[in-house]
Amino acid sequence: MSVGGKGSLVLEDDHGREVSQVRVSLTDRCNFDCVYCHNEGLGDTRGPMEAQDHEMETDDVVRFLEVAREFDVEAVKFTGGEPMLRGDLEEIIRRTPDAMEVSMTTNGTFLPGRAPDLVDAGLDRVNVSQDAIDQEAFAEITKSGAYEQVIEGVEAALDAGLDPVKLNMVVFEPTAGYVPEMVDHVAANDGLRLQLIEYMPELVGRPEWAIDIGRVHDWLAEQADRIEVREMHDRKRYWVGADDGSGEGMVEIVDPVENTEFCENCHRVRVTHDGKLKGCLNRTDDLRPMGEMTRDEIRETFRATVANRVPYYGEYMVQNDDGEWVVNEEYVERGPVADPMAADDD
Repeated sequence: MSVGGKGSLVLEDDHGREVSQVRVSLTDRCNFDCVYCHNEGLGDTRGPMEAQDHEMETDDVVRFLEVAREFDVEAVKFTGGEPMLRGDLEEIIRRTPDAMEVSMTTNGTFLPGRAPDLVDAGLDRVNVSQDAIDQEAFAEITKSGAYEQVIEGVEAALDAGLDPVKLNMVVFEPTAGYVPEMVDHVAANDGLRLQLIEYMPELVGRPEWAIDIGRVHDWLAEQADRIEVREMHDRKRYWVGADDGSGEGMVEIVDPVENTEFCENCHRVRVTHDGKLKGCLNRTDDLRPMGEMTRDEIRETFRATVANRVPYYGEYMVQNDDGEWVVNEEYVERGPVADPMAADDD
């Protein structure tokens, strides 16, 4: 544990990474049925659309965030499922500690009509999942006919002042052909940015859908007017001009698979919709319930989760007989096949 600012304690894991961010899943329910969904690494646990007893209550979520802030956590991202299925979302955001930046990942269908209230409550940023600019392809990927609602949701977010809106696009065989159109779309529309997310067969299954993300990097490098490098994750930002010269868009790639730098710079822990902490997206063996969600229980579980974090996610890193973390050569040689726990994921 390392000491942060006055009156605060920043939790640091055994590998020197301070935990400054949390991702909180508010529900495993969703009005989409995306073929690549891994539900924050838990697999397909989604249930009916009605609120479920096992979901954390409003006070539980707020109490956790207040404790996280004690450890100088600076930012929270609300996820799901679809977090906007929670009718108390605005209240949760409003009661989030003032010093924490608040963002959300959503499919965007409920943003029309609610975006202004979310901003008034304290929402700072929003990511909207949009995997294709083509309506039919979008419907095939998401198993939803809500393409127009998503477009309206993005516009509502921009109108409410959530600028820039970051579009999330998972890059795999069904979507790869739409990358150029999506890049041009964000370049031609002020206020939009694009985040291309590497497909993770370890969590989802269907390894045949995986593509070489390096080819996407190479293509963007050829198209880009300029390239920046973010310190966090050593991630590149590609600034690409629109085909018609009307603007310039920013594109990032999130590529965690076989990327040790991604994990070396990970400063977050995750909270499941039913009140469990986990230190890594790709692990389900480290789920730690927070009991009755008392402050003491939350503090104890938070400390234990941070202490149990591994340096490199999933099966890529293992401990040898001396307790040292080394690359699992057997796993690397056989390739990124599906995690057996996720083989039936959608």
